[in-house]
Amino acid sequence: MGRDLTALFDPVSVAVVGASDDPAKYGHAIAAQAIRAGGRRPVHLVNRRGGTVLGRTVAPSLSAIGEPVDLAVVSVPAAGFEDAVDEALRCGARAIVAITAGFAETGDAGRTRQQAVAERVRAAGAVMVGPNCLGIADNTTDLFLASDTFTPGGVALLSQSGNLALELQLRFAPHGLGFSRFVSLGNQADVTLVDLLADCARHEGTRAIAVYAEDFGDGRAFAEAAADAGKPVVLLTAGRGDASARSAQSHTGALTTSADVVTAACRDAGVELVATPRELTVAVAALSGARRASGRRVAVLTDGGGHGVVAADAVESAGLAVPELHEPTRRRLREALWEQSAVANPVDLAGMGEQDPGSYAQTVAALLAAEEVDAVLMTGYFGGYAAAEGGLGGGGTALANGEQEAARLIAARHRATAKPLVVQSMYPESPSCRTLAAAGVPVFAATEDAARALAATAPGGQRAGVTPLPSPGAPLPESGYMETRRALEAAGLVFPAAREIHDEAELLAAAEEFSGPYVLKALHLLHKSDAGGVALGPAGRDELLAAFREMHSRLGAPAYSVEAMADLTDGIELIVGVNQDPRFGPVAMVGLGGVLAEALHDVAFTLAPVSAERAVSLLRGLRTAALLDGVRGKPPVDVDAAAKAVETITGFAAAHPEIAELEVNPLLVRPQGVLALDSRAVLA
Repeated sequence: MGRDLTALFDPVSVAVVGASDDPAKYGHAIAAQAIRAGGRRPVHLVNRRGGTVLGRTVAPSLSAIGEPVDLAVVSVPAAGFEDAVDEALRCGARAIVAITAGFAETGDAGRTRQQAVAERVRAAGAVMVGPNCLGIADNTTDLFLASDTFTPGGVALLSQSGNLALELQLRFAPHGLGFSRFVSLGNQADVTLVDLLADCARHEGTRAIAVYAEDFGDGRAFAEAAADAGKPVVLLTAGRGDASARSAQSHTGALTTSADVVTAACRDAGVELVATPRELTVAVAALSGARRASGRRVAVLTDGGGHGVVAADAVESAGLAVPELHEPTRRRLREALWEQSAVANPVDLAGMGEQDPGSYAQTVAALLAAEEVDAVLMTGYFGGYAAAEGGLGGGGTALANGEQEAARLIAARHRATAKPLVVQSMYPESPSCRTLAAAGVPVFAATEDAARALAATAPGGQRAGVTPLPSPGAPLPESGYMETRRALEAAGLVFPAAREIHDEAELLAAAEEFSGPYVLKALHLLHKSDAGGVALGPAGRDELLAAFREMHSRLGAPAYSVEAMADLTDGIELIVGVNQDPRFGPVAMVGLGGVLAEALHDVAFTLAPVSAERAVSLLRGLRTAALLDGVRGKPPVDVDAAAKAVETITGFAAAHPEIAELEVNPLLVRPQGVLALDSRAVLA
């Protein structure tokens, strides 16, 4: 069930420590908001100087209140913070909102102070948001402990930015969206993003959860909580660049960026990932209702060819389809529209809306009823007739009234179907568009926003969920080539025959154990091919000996591996790797491998461990997936065996958190079975 945050969002009583009459101080803004709750609960204002604040008598301390305090907001200078928290705990506080800054964000000393306070709070059985936060608000319980007022609604906002919350408030307004809760995350010394996400998922007044986070803390726990939320979770995050890959020592590490990891975690957990506040607003507007498309087929309706073509392009750019309508649907449309109307998709009224605004409603009804349509986008001029008297064609009030009636009919049809309908209008604030918005139809001014909204409601790739991590295995003591290979073999991965050798005598003995052709590898190199540490194809012992002497003269490696060379004729080379992300734990990468892994960059990511079923989905989603089924006369390869190998490799890595990077490259997939040709591990 997660942590009990009842005292945080619905306390019996509240005290604002540091309340002030000085408008320049945050304690003034918090106090002004707190007393808005009226008689919902006792609100005490505390200032060590006593006197009055906002016309109310204040207590000089929490103890002086003379009764228990359930929630204390602490907005005092950093020097007095610990004393204020300790007094709140002595007075029975079960929740603390710590506004005060000057802790972990300032360095190690501040982090140590912060940790000590958090430990005392937890030991007392209380919870604390912050420090260094901007407060909280819960419109469902009349709890106003932030500096600003938030319009009531069904969206919980968990944010590391106060200004972003204000921007979202402005962006939400045209869509009739508001906030059930707002929480400024602060330093997350005690109550974390994961705790809050889990609590908002249980909160009856919250329909959707919006998150702005720069630091996830435990990113994997965040993904798990989001996957279990049962409500839409929309994430805006920053810092998703490639800096984390700069120091990587393997192909897997070099190809794995923070953006890849966050994207994979969100996809696995079913989180809608966005890049801007505007996109967050679009996604929340689309997802806060209960409508979800069963497929990705969109019908576009317009009363002007240009808008229809632009909208169709935007829909396809968003990853959706604009298929031709089936003949029964076209026939119904032809019966309702005039001769010059286009009915293939996009559907273009071709000016009929100017003559009969009701044609919009008839067309929307037909498209929503069509079996081959999963969602509808209406785009263009609708809204313009009611926006200005006179409109096009001089129809004036008659056209405006007709459009308003069409809007009411469209709204009624929308309520009667489960399919998503979104509208892009040149006049999104017109009375007709407001009628649609009031009925729950998302209305946007920009075509790309309407397309993005539909994409949010459409089924995405396979939602894998977050597989629990296995119990840790015995730590790998060394990460050398032979040690890693033996560990993977013990886990069930198949390699060619190999022997570690140190001199010519051992090399010749190895050549007697299995026949050529051979592969010779220098074992002290992480990227053996790049440094000339691999010799492929010596046919017999004499060629093998010559290759050894040449390589040893150049590299002087302390050890080498002599291996049986695999037949590559009908095989496909894959790369399978796992990178330990500091926030999300083991992240798996699967893609086309061999020496071209970094050049082609045809890879897919997911949280590890990866089941064989999930691995098949990843492999089939690669750009080069057609190679798996055979091209130019080559036979198909054993995808199921490859998927099982992915399961083995990622499961092994997930059970060994001491391995920072693990890679099998290439993994040769043949018509029957797989063979791991090389592996490497980097200890954390």
